[in-house]
Amino acid sequence: MNRRYFLRLGTASFLTLAVLFAALFTACKQKPKATTATAISKAYYTCSMHPQIHEDHPGNCPICGMKLIKVETTGSMDMSTNKISLTATQIQLAGIQTDTVREENTGSEKTLTGTVTTDDTRSEELSARLAGRIQQLFVRTTGEEIAIGQPVYSLYSEDLQEAEKEYLLAKQQQKLLHNPDVDYKQLISAAENKLQLWGLSPAQISNIATSGKVSATTTILSKVSGTVSEIAVHEGDYVTEGMSILKTQGLNNLWVEAQLYASEINSYKENDRVSVSFPDLGGQAINGKIEFINPELSDASKVNLIRISIPNPQGLIRSGMLGYIAIGNGNNQALAVPASAILTDGKGSLVWVKNSDGSFSSRMIKPGNGNQNYVSILSGLNAGDIVVTNGAYLLNSEAIFKNGGDNMAGMKM
Repeated sequence: MNRRYFLRLGTASFLTLAVLFAALFTACKQKPKATTATAISKAYYTCSMHPQIHEDHPGNCPICGMKLIKVETTGSMDMSTNKISLTATQIQLAGIQTDTVREENTGSEKTLTGTVTTDDTRSEELSARLAGRIQQLFVRTTGEEIAIGQPVYSLYSEDLQEAEKEYLLAKQQQKLLHNPDVDYKQLISAAENKLQLWGLSPAQISNIATSGKVSATTTILSKVSGTVSEIAVHEGDYVTEGMSILKTQGLNNLWVEAQLYASEINSYKENDRVSVSFPDLGGQAINGKIEFINPELSDASKVNLIRISIPNPQGLIRSGMLGYIAIGNGNNQALAVPASAILTDGKGSLVWVKNSDGSFSSRMIKPGNGNQNYVSILSGLNAGDIVVTNGAYLLNSEAIFKNGGDNMAGMKM
């Protein structure tokens, strides 16, 4: 009996081992399915000036000390086609900007040193429409952002109270009296126009008609917008008609002013495109244009003032910053891209191209001669291609972060 028991036990063990061996053999023959697209659902923190920084927690950049921005990596990268797809939020946070490949002047350049100033054409002033005493100021400090229609101050004005009474009286006469010889609509319209000229909005006038009462003070709303650069009054001050209340400055566009010698003026003209780099922003370059060349020479130094207009949509550039202006004074037209679009290492040069479906892909190029502003392209790009001029380093680090390999591997010119 013991012998039969051991024979049955041995047979069962053999069958078990056979089944396990067959399962392992089948598993070894099955190949894992290759995934060409990876989707990342987590977030990381990076620096807008040093996109190679990737942290898993908020904080400051270890290089420049700027506050790190959060990037939701909800985009995807297709490994087989070398494409990165980003959401609109990611593109905005990364500050990605693009430009079209076209013929540009890649000749020699001259670099000028300039200083950032405010654009005087974008300054506005809010003045008092009528006399009175300022009871309360709602805008108290310079640097505040103010919008049209925002409360600025409350005013006590006897003249304004009389005008409101005239308006209410005209409304009451229209309602109670029916004198055919009186044009009540014209009276009401004239009273409304006076109130509007004195700064009241249609909604405020409607509220007066609804309540049927004259208020002791009236809130004056802003007719200008921008960043408050000067406040000329205080609470309790008496103001007269035309007196300045505050001034605003639009900072979305700035000037960079520099000087040229008289012998150099003929090489440049208004609307010429230039590149301005800022050492305080890690050498970040901004495309601008020559907006003004002073036709008069300075008596003392015999130099000319030149003014460059630059955009400042993110508000990073501030008045008083130093800027290096690269102005081309040669004439060598060639198919070119902005110098900031090219990423170069020991293995070659590449740019990031925006595809028709909104994704981005890297492409190897062969650059030629150029200047600080534009570099000619010998191969790898065609006229009309859209390349990334700001944020290319972030896209490149994102590609390396996701696939962990050589971003140039497999690419051909």
